[in-house]
Amino acid sequence: MDSIERKIMFRYYISLTFIVLFSFILIGKLLYIQIEEGDYYREISENNTIKNFILEPSRGNIYSDDNSLLATTTPRYEIRWDSKVPSEQNFKKNILNLSKGLSNILGKKFNYYLDILNKARKEGNRYLLISRDLSYSQYKQIKELPLFNLSSLKGGLIVESKEVRENPMGKICERTIGYEKKDPSGHYIRVGLEGAFSHFLKGQSGQRLKQKIANGQWKPINDNNEREPTEGYDIYSTINVNIQDITHHALLRQLEKYKADHGCAVVMKTNSGEIKSIVNLSKTKSGKYYEKFNYAVAESQEPGSTFKLMSVIATLENDDQISKKLIDTKSGEVIFYDKYKVRDSKKGGYGKLTPAKAFEVSSNTGIVKMVYENYKNSPKKFVDRLYNMGLNNQLGLSIKGEGKPMIPYPGDKNWSGISLPWMAFGYGIKLTPLQILSFYNGIANGGEIVKPRFIYKIKNSGSSSIKKYEKEILNPSICSHTTLLKVQKMMFNVVDKTWGTANKIKSSKLKMAGKTGTCQIDYTSDETQYVSSFVGYFPYEKPEYSCIVVVNRPDKKIGYYGGEVAAPVFKEIAEKLFSRTPRDVIVKSYNYQYSSKKNYKQLKKINKNEIPVIPNLVGMPAMDAIVILQQMGLKFVIKGEGKVFNQSIKSGSKVDYNKKIILYLS
Repeated sequence: MDSIERKIMFRYYISLTFIVLFSFILIGKLLYIQIEEGDYYREISENNTIKNFILEPSRGNIYSDDNSLLATTTPRYEIRWDSKVPSEQNFKKNILNLSKGLSNILGKKFNYYLDILNKARKEGNRYLLISRDLSYSQYKQIKELPLFNLSSLKGGLIVESKEVRENPMGKICERTIGYEKKDPSGHYIRVGLEGAFSHFLKGQSGQRLKQKIANGQWKPINDNNEREPTEGYDIYSTINVNIQDITHHALLRQLEKYKADHGCAVVMKTNSGEIKSIVNLSKTKSGKYYEKFNYAVAESQEPGSTFKLMSVIATLENDDQISKKLIDTKSGEVIFYDKYKVRDSKKGGYGKLTPAKAFEVSSNTGIVKMVYENYKNSPKKFVDRLYNMGLNNQLGLSIKGEGKPMIPYPGDKNWSGISLPWMAFGYGIKLTPLQILSFYNGIANGGEIVKPRFIYKIKNSGSSSIKKYEKEILNPSICSHTTLLKVQKMMFNVVDKTWGTANKIKSSKLKMAGKTGTCQIDYTSDETQYVSSFVGYFPYEKPEYSCIVVVNRPDKKIGYYGGEVAAPVFKEIAEKLFSRTPRDVIVKSYNYQYSSKKNYKQLKKINKNEIPVIPNLVGMPAMDAIVILQQMGLKFVIKGEGKVFNQSIKSGSKVDYNKKIILYLS
């Protein structure tokens, strides 16, 4: 028995010893944490209860030249529901009316909402998704529904919001307006005006210290370091929404007609260089067209016959008597080094031509022989003239991604014996559509090349502009006045004379001048494709606008010459700019018979103050929309004729009686 007791006591003392040792170790560790690591853990504790919240600023808007919104930031809402919050009495009392209200606002059937709400209640779902990406007006309507009009602690409504960048013009001008976003690695991708002027648009973030309180809520704390966010600046672009719309639809119709791969069109104000419209359209796999790449700014490619203008100017500047000489195109073919052929599109050639006539009929052999015979012994002199005109320089656009011109120079590794003749009619070199347009605009502008401008001022609300973008001259004189007058006449004859390659677009409404281009691409492969183009200006007597149209890879079975594919787009744009003058429309009488009961109901809602926001006028006849706006007391401008296809202030936006709403009709 004594031996058993001794064993028990022995085990007891061993256990006690371990407990004492463990206690000393534990106390020592606690003291170490308290003394050595106390600050670290106190900081963790404070960070879990007190922290700085970043306050994001409101991003600035982008406007057109008439102050129509091109890009703006609007809140979008996500609605969820905590099914455990409402009492059984409140749930049963309101479930039917809530389901009906959601159906009316969101469009799905009544039974759909009744089923998901009942199911969520049964399963205890505390985060049921009702709908996302809602406008402010939809969010306000939902908040007024039975059950959801109670406090969140009684009705269970959960609202989450985020800022979304929207383009009121839709897909029109989308690529030029652009965007800014982060890629997965955290780097920013910046495109168009949004990207180029992001440092102005984004504003400056603020911060606010908050303390965590009950139920996961955060309460602001007064703090000397608190900083309010600074709103972003607004960007006022040179884009004109009416011209943009005309250009977009004119190009789109032609791309669809010729089943082209992609195309672009740009309209520039002659004297100032302001870009009034820029359209870039690509074909999708489904055959539809949309903006995904800024071809006008970024796509460098061989210009083909539109470069003949530069060749003619360089030759006339070298020998002003060349215009009086005849060029023998013979059979319409000239051969270099016994194997490299230059051919005219006209079988058998044009015979003997003046340089002017060679330009007007777009004779490849005529232009090539003229340049080669003048510069074959001094090709450097020819290229130097091109460089002196600034053709080797980028335009320095505010929008990023401008393609770099490529004009080979004698002595370069890519220079060869055929470089000079090939350059003469636009091959072996690369330019972007906007670079070509800028040069042609210089011809219309008396020889002065101006830098293309996409914006004219930057300002914030309630202040004068902080920065204005004035006209910038890139080259005060392309060539002599004598040469300028000669090539202006040649460009006019391209359209006006029966032999001109663009004679089919001659208009009775106004005089135009320009040059066609039909450039082969993939000519080293078995399947040659084409780029059809036309570039020029109007009206001829006193140029106001220059314009370039480029159509890439039209269906050859339908057509591919610049005069038939690209030039008609130019004509449509020019004629509409001088026939569809925007005008304010004033209607004195409200005694008007509506075209549909739907539109009449829209007016009745307004009279009852049931619509405190801008209504959706798209699809309405002009007069229906006008009377609605007048009843609301809103200022408006009508552009075009027919039905409303777009409105400058998006439906659902808060009414601002100081702003005009522009209706675009077609």
